[in-house]
Amino acid sequence: MPAAPLKNADPTTTSVLTIDLGALRANYRALRDLAPGAECAAVIKAYAYGIGTEQAVRALSKEDCKTYFVATFSEAQTVRNAAPDATVYVLDGFFSGSGPAFAEARIRPVLSCIAEVIDWAAYCKGKGEPLPAAIQLETGMNRLGLPISEAVTLVNATETLNAFTPALLMSHLACGDEPENSMNKAQLKAFEDMRALFPPCPASFANSAGIFLGESYHFDVTRAGFALYGGRAVNDQTPLAQIVQCHARITQIHEGQAGETVGYGAAHTLTRPTKIATLSLGYADGILRCLGASDGKSGLSGYIDGHRAPVLGRVSMDLITLDVTDIPDALAERGNWVEILGDHTSVDDLAIQAGTIGYEVLTSLGHRAQRIYIDAETGAA
Repeated sequence: MPAAPLKNADPTTTSVLTIDLGALRANYRALRDLAPGAECAAVIKAYAYGIGTEQAVRALSKEDCKTYFVATFSEAQTVRNAAPDATVYVLDGFFSGSGPAFAEARIRPVLSCIAEVIDWAAYCKGKGEPLPAAIQLETGMNRLGLPISEAVTLVNATETLNAFTPALLMSHLACGDEPENSMNKAQLKAFEDMRALFPPCPASFANSAGIFLGESYHFDVTRAGFALYGGRAVNDQTPLAQIVQCHARITQIHEGQAGETVGYGAAHTLTRPTKIATLSLGYADGILRCLGASDGKSGLSGYIDGHRAPVLGRVSMDLITLDVTDIPDALAERGNWVEILGDHTSVDDLAIQAGTIGYEVLTSLGHRAQRIYIDAETGAA
């Protein structure tokens, strides 16, 4: 991803997320091609994993993506505004009284318990129109979905089932990131067995990780999520193209002496005369506090024109301090940019350092950052 977009940064901004929509489109094509017999839907929840819902939807629409999954109704409204003709599913809850809002916006609920099914069926019956919805089946994750007992009850309740249009049967893998985990096959069998109870209907089982598990997991619709945004959805898998770079501006350069400490808690003691760069970036921007350093513990590193600059002391709410002693003075100057995520450090790299997962890092990034959208495929910015 080119550094040139930083030249277009607002002079008042302290951090920038550069988001390559061309890479997003390329990742979508790659995931779609892994399951050629299925429609590839996009999961756009959590502000499209932090990159921007409207921008992501418009980019993916150019690749003929027609179906989107979100977590909440408000997210679905944003998708609907960006893609008026798309199919949009809400994953996380359909509540009593919300039927008119879903129907008016042409948004489909994912029904995950009998109570939700009854509410949607009652609304459709009252409206006199069998509106579409997805039915989620519980296959072993114990999070959302109808267990086998409720599925049997529903199949036998023909009046309820006939009041709406089951447009999709779906479930979710618990261990898809571990291809050899026996739970994947167990869940697949449970899904196939439960699906057989229902009248013929399109099915969706594979999230990003499931796409890599092979054809038997693909069914009719795959749901591309984390991998779409350049994350490693399967352990040891080479991720697709990186979508996001994060840069922060140096606010101040100053000197510290051996024996002095840096940051809150005086947790990091300098062992030599040290040139310190303070960046306007912190845990309020998604750079997790545990990525700081202390005596005996290293943390994240920034990069200035390829030169590594390790963090000094704790990550605070708005600021990070880096050791730039060994970096040429012309590069380590007030106002210059430091790469936190990019060519040298991926979202997954930062997550491993933090003891978490790339999903958390990606969706936490840059609420205060300026977002600059580019398309490296075409050279557009």
